[in-house]
Amino acid sequence: MRGNKLTRQILGVLTLAAATAGSFSVPAAVAQERSILEEITVTAQRREENLQEVPISVTAVSAERLDSMFEGGEDIRAIANRVPSLYAESSNGRLAPRFYMRGLGNDDFDLAASQSVSIIVDEVVQENVILKSFPLFDVARMEVLRGPQGTLFGRNTPAGIVKLDTRKPSDQFGGYARATVGEFGTANLEGAIGGALTESRTLKGRVSVLIQNRDDWIDNGFTGENDAMGGYEEFAWRTQLEWDVNDDLSALFNLHGRDYEGTASIFRANVLTTGSKDFNQNYDRDTVFFDGGNNNPQEASALGGSLKIDYALNDALTLTSITAHEQVDNFSLGDIDGGFGADFLPAAGPCQPTATSSPCIMFPSQSQDGIDNLDQFTQELRIANDGDGYFWQAGVYYFDSEFAVTTLPFSPLFPPSTTVAHSNEAWAIFGQLSYDVNDRFTMTGGLRYTDDEKDFASAGVAPVSVSGNETSWDISGLYTVNNSVNFFARVANGFRAPTIQARDVAFGAPPSTAKAETILSVEAGVKATLADERLRINGSIYSYTVDDMQLTAVGGASNLIQLVNAKEGKGSGFDVDVEWLVTDELLLGFGLGYNDTEINDPDLLVAPCGSGQCTVLDPDPTPADASNFVRVDGNRFPKAPEWLGNIIMQYTRDLGRGNEMFFNLDYAYQGETQIQLYEAVEFETDSQFELGLRAGYRHNDGQWEAAVFARNLTDEENLKGVIDFNNNTGFDNEPRIWGISFGVNFGD
Repeated sequence: MRGNKLTRQILGVLTLAAATAGSFSVPAAVAQERSILEEITVTAQRREENLQEVPISVTAVSAERLDSMFEGGEDIRAIANRVPSLYAESSNGRLAPRFYMRGLGNDDFDLAASQSVSIIVDEVVQENVILKSFPLFDVARMEVLRGPQGTLFGRNTPAGIVKLDTRKPSDQFGGYARATVGEFGTANLEGAIGGALTESRTLKGRVSVLIQNRDDWIDNGFTGENDAMGGYEEFAWRTQLEWDVNDDLSALFNLHGRDYEGTASIFRANVLTTGSKDFNQNYDRDTVFFDGGNNNPQEASALGGSLKIDYALNDALTLTSITAHEQVDNFSLGDIDGGFGADFLPAAGPCQPTATSSPCIMFPSQSQDGIDNLDQFTQELRIANDGDGYFWQAGVYYFDSEFAVTTLPFSPLFPPSTTVAHSNEAWAIFGQLSYDVNDRFTMTGGLRYTDDEKDFASAGVAPVSVSGNETSWDISGLYTVNNSVNFFARVANGFRAPTIQARDVAFGAPPSTAKAETILSVEAGVKATLADERLRINGSIYSYTVDDMQLTAVGGASNLIQLVNAKEGKGSGFDVDVEWLVTDELLLGFGLGYNDTEINDPDLLVAPCGSGQCTVLDPDPTPADASNFVRVDGNRFPKAPEWLGNIIMQYTRDLGRGNEMFFNLDYAYQGETQIQLYEAVEFETDSQFELGLRAGYRHNDGQWEAAVFARNLTDEENLKGVIDFNNNTGFDNEPRIWGISFGVNFGD
């Protein structure tokens, strides 16, 4: 039934696309000059290669498509469901995104939590969850690499990476400016300018700026405040200088920063009725009833920089150094129970939930968390040799991070505030070799040794240290059938480093730890460019096993956050990308990912919802009581949609003299998703989707552009997450945003 529903929705969108395309006639002169799909260059293996010749499952997303995703003011979570097998969510608004790939991720909301998917920006890892939220603007390309990437990108990449490359300085003057206005006072201003700074053109620069705003639009029904929350203000910038010292030596300096004020996630009390997973009558997208949390404010400031130096030792040998430093401060305050008092609208009465009673809040709850002075330093030094029929690279890497997390539980039962200090030091040595066995077959292998150590300290609590050393490796083969079709196979090993979870110290509980998890992944795929280079199909099938899988047990009667290691986790499935240039004016894209995941540990017990208002489906080893532990053996991974699909349609009509009209449609589908580690009727979402639309006019070969757009076109109300310890609290997706945009490109 789930597959049938997905199929019906996909067929509906394809029918709409075909009907739209059919309403336009293609001029005969245009039809005679057939175009082909552009070749896509990626740097998935730290060097420029044709996408079709990389033995990794990779999806490349163009700058134009990224611009459409973020036009309505979305944050980085907008990439979720728009790339096969990639999912993202957050229980802390725009500042703390969590990523999942092929079902594997980490739903821990602690600010010190590690993740299974790494974010790499301009070759620098963004390790902390707040660093991962840096806004996307003036980006040249996004690459999504699925499967373990430990050899070249290190620990905490067992599921894959999202690799972002910003636009670099050019020796030609140029830039752009784009302004957007939309519903809820949404306004975006983005632009960049750059070019040569000296007559010799050896020194060049680029400055990029993003300004975003959305007015508060959600009412607080408890205090009577209209438009009390939901808005944000973002200012981010990037300055880059590139100096070509001579033919052999170049240096690229990158300095960037942000200042953000906005609203944390909006928690909505009792929007799920016991026994149902649908929003009930308590759900009102425009109104909440908060008696705490000061309308859920959050802030962040960041400053970072990097220096990349390339030195050509000879025609084939290049030495590269990347030095980077990142700083972050932030805080978020929230009304966690999502309502008011010990009872909640619409009825008052004793807070004793039963099958027939009104929903209630067992006790008021709000909390504040913030990072104090995160300081991350990284240094990479590598050497690469591009020879005749072979390529090798080797290097060393160092990582050092320190920060403190302050938590205010706002309860007389706990201290007024607690600060815990985290530090993480790691070093690695790595190498990779790619060798052309013959004209048709290329083998690639890599190896990386990593030593990782984490330390925790807090007043009145015994210090904790965890450490480990692991070896990551991968081996792959690419077989060229002909100029159009390549097959690849890959076996890869990776790991997530040992972890310390310390948020519970603020609530009187000791920190918990988890030892390193390791993954072994096997996959095979095809990369084909067919139909006279107008059809590109990239697909893969995979299977992986995670040993000592790190999981986070959140909730229960005491709402603790405990790290646990499951004996084993398994995943298998497929992902496929298709691009089809139907006509010279119509491009269709299709992506689909199927992820089957399972926890294998008959002894693993976790606490289910503490409120007693959810219907737990997992077996309980003790007499039936929702406050007791349950077994999660055989469950799917949390936040791991079984199906993810996306469709894009881009139609462009040439009007002559450098003018054109365009119509773009994008569709993102998410299948049924288990939200918690345990299974409960209320905490599994139905299938969901969102539509995006963009249509407009370009003048003078794209120098000027005007467009109308809509994100979440049909205003879908989708459940994205829950809080289970106090009541059936949920939080939802972004509302529909209509708007218009104007853009100008200047220079070369």
